[in-house]
Amino acid sequence: QVQLAESGGGLVQAGDSLTLSCATSEDFFNKVVVGWFRRAPGKEREWLAAVSQSGTSRMYDESVKGRFAISKDIAKKTTYLQMNNLQRDDTGLYYCAARSGLDYLGREVTGYNYWGRGTQVTVSS
Repeated sequence: QVQLAESGGGLVQAGDSLTLSCATSEDFFNKVVVGWFRRAPGKEREWLAAVSQSGTSRMYDESVKGRFAISKDIAKKTTYLQMNNLQRDDTGLYYCAARSGLDYLGREVTGYNYWGRGTQVTVSS
């Protein structure tokens, strides 16, 4: 069973930056697309960003484009989400997920095979 573990969440103030990490013990990050999702209070899980199998292609939701950056370090078996200029609306439980098969940077929750348990990010004003 593949396991993903997120870390790096916390309580920050509006305007601050935070970097989330998603680590695994598996040698498979070069074979999967990795995405980051967020579940804000009272809302459905939403897709934020995805990075390709090789780590060279990235896509972002409009809500975070220009503020968030996704990257993948295959040797370290870790994917990152650098978040800048955080706002209160960024508060939520952040998940990383991986999809095997097609190298498709999709936003659908159902398209991802493996999920972490999430890390909480709280942004105060």
